[in-house]
Amino acid sequence: MKALSVIVMILFPFLGIAQSAEELYDKAVKSIENEKYKEAVQTLTKAIEAKAKYKEAYNQRGFAKNLLGDFYGAIGDYNIALEIDSTFADALVNRGDAKFNLGDDYGALEDFDKAIKYDPKSAEAYTSRGFAKYNLEDLQGAYFDFSKAIELDPDDADKYFNRAVVKAELEEYISAIDDYNKSISLDPSDPDVYNYLGVAKYNIGEVEEAVKDYNKSIEMDATDPVKFENRALAKSTLEDYEGALADYNKSIELFNEDPDTYNLRGVVKYNLENHEGAIEDYNKAIELDPYNPVYYDNRALSKMATEDYKGAIQDYSYSIELFPTDPETFHQRGLAKIQKGDKYDGCLDLNTAVELGSEEAKASVKEHCK
Repeated sequence: MKALSVIVMILFPFLGIAQSAEELYDKAVKSIENEKYKEAVQTLTKAIEAKAKYKEAYNQRGFAKNLLGDFYGAIGDYNIALEIDSTFADALVNRGDAKFNLGDDYGALEDFDKAIKYDPKSAEAYTSRGFAKYNLEDLQGAYFDFSKAIELDPDDADKYFNRAVVKAELEEYISAIDDYNKSISLDPSDPDVYNYLGVAKYNIGEVEEAVKDYNKSIEMDATDPVKFENRALAKSTLEDYEGALADYNKSIELFNEDPDTYNLRGVVKYNLENHEGAIEDYNKAIELDPYNPVYYDNRALSKMATEDYKGAIQDYSYSIELFPTDPETFHQRGLAKIQKGDKYDGCLDLNTAVELGSEEAKASVKEHCK
């Protein structure tokens, strides 16, 4: 009887270990669902210690590591899971995602291709492959993959949004609008979708409708400078310069390191005839990015408006150094030189503009260079 009790005590722990591996796995999955990723990694490590070839546990631990930003550690776990089962499609998708996060789009693409081979019904595999193709500028390939993902999972708002973004880049704006609207019908809580919808409408000339979408987007999220900048651009197109100015001010308040926003606000101030304010904004844009010829062109226009012809000529010259084949800059510099009283050099610039293809410069030559 004593010997029997010893045998029971020896066997019972082993039975407990076999059960605990599954229990630990389930516990870790719940931790991931609750965004407790470090806790999940620790729990899954115990599950793997209890069950050495537990491919699902390696896969989930890799998933948790990926969410923690430990992409190399995640790939290590996916590799082990795939050593146990080379056809494990979920691990292939997850490893592809980790490679994607590391910027290895081609490596990610290989994993997604294999995942689809072993599980052609995986909507997530098509979605992930679509992102990799998008990064590799294969927009048609991304379009196909996002469409296939929708076919397999037609009730996911994000999948319509993904395809809409690609359609918009392919300038299929009307079709993109259909997808954005479908995404909103499935999940109306994402402010970014309204913002992108507004951009698509703006690009087909539905500017007032675009403003309504930007309004909705900003109502839901007033912390994104891009949303205010987009609405400002639409308001500027509608010649609501005061409204545009208010939006650019808000955009800069939220993020003050974007040179384009200062440039665009400068354009609005120019239209409001606040040339000194415009020049200040162009100065800031150039300070942040001294290699964009547009900023110099715009500042030159404001300097012309204040009769600072010397300063305007200098800015046009900077612009020409950066982009020496723009006929309009030669045209404008020529007019500035003529205004300054230097007709000979001005006419040389106007003729250069004509040689570069400017039709407007031809009229200026006839007017000023007889």
